[in-house]
Amino acid sequence: MTDHYFAALEQKLDQLIKRLQQLEEQNRQLRSRNTRLEEERAHLVQTTDATRAQVEAMITRLKTLEKSK
Repeated sequence: MTDHYFAALEQKLDQLIKRLQQLEEQNRQLRSRNTRLEEERAHLVQTTDATRAQVEAMITRLKTLEKSK
């Protein structure tokens, strides 16, 4: 095997290592974003549930007032 072959192989390995590093960084960023989105979703679900409970309580009070008339 010639020096040229090893030089080409080394260059390809360097490219693969660089790409691996890029993909690892991208994966880290995506995992971080996913975590933030999951937290945001949990907060929105909690807010929606609280709002739903308040609306249901208001409807119940309105029905009670309506029946008492």
